[in-house]
Amino acid sequence: MIGTAKQNGNSVSVYDEKGRYLFSKSGTLIGYTATTVTIKTSSGSQSTYDEKGSYLFSK
Repeated sequence: MIGTAKQNGNSVSVYDEKGRYLFSKSGTLIGYTATTVTIKTSSGSQSTYDEKGSYLFSK
């Protein structure tokens, strides 16, 4: 489960509810829920990832 997602320069770091690091992706943080993180990529698309950092879909 995702606890928080933080913008760190040009990347987004994602942590679980206990503050443990889960994964990082390059881009700009758009938003997150308990199960997904949405990041704007350098190409301008919005990509959504699950709590394991696996790609789900883009808009």
